[in-house]
Amino acid sequence: MTPREWDAKTYERVSAPLEAMGREVLQRLELAGGETVLDAGCGTGRVTAVLAERLPRGRVIAVDGSQAMVEEARRRLPDAVDVRPADLLELELEPPVDAIVSTATFHWIADHDRLFTRLRAALVPGGRLVAQCGGAGNVERVKAAGFELAGEAPFAEHLDDWPGDWHFASVADTEARLRRLGWQDVWCWNTRVDVDLDDPAPYLAAICLGSFLARLPDDLHDEFVAAAVERLGAPLTIEYVRLNILARA
Repeated sequence: MTPREWDAKTYERVSAPLEAMGREVLQRLELAGGETVLDAGCGTGRVTAVLAERLPRGRVIAVDGSQAMVEEARRRLPDAVDVRPADLLELELEPPVDAIVSTATFHWIADHDRLFTRLRAALVPGGRLVAQCGGAGNVERVKAAGFELAGEAPFAEHLDDWPGDWHFASVADTEARLRRLGWQDVWCWNTRVDVDLDDPAPYLAAICLGSFLARLPDDLHDEFVAAAVERLGAPLTIEYVRLNILARA
């Protein structure tokens, strides 16, 4: 599956709630300051910038599957941060890194077996994975509203047979997968985060409903988002279920 292209500028403007979640995840990674760390799915670089501050003698490699996100991250981050376009399913790093951080990315990838195999290969023995992504039940109301609209005119001819591109895995499945693939010290758990939106349309368009919009003609984007907002009601609370992952290679 080709990584989705994102509206990086809109994402940068509305993604403060995701940045807050990412900063909390980053606190779980103990650093001495001289390590090499990969940010797997850096987006516009908000969390990457905090990571770079914690590595004054180290190195940060930041990758994303969206060229627009990569360009925005390069504008934001210091030149010392190595920002690259990369598909995580094809990831190859030489030499391997000491740790991998990832926030709000893994649920966009269908093949978690290959994903975690590539990430493990990118780490030194004993290297740490600290990650968070959408888990089972994530944004359930928004997802349901999107698929309801996808079956209605004028959207159905573009979306009716589309199954979605999220992989909201469970804690049990993720722990079992990681152990089967050779990861050690595996610990996964869910957290619930509610995000209140006074102006939900830009947030939904850039983040939660972006995959629907990517498959619709441009002239239907605003209509689809407006219909979703009407169905969900405003002000809107986005109910996130976040799958947290700690493991060692």
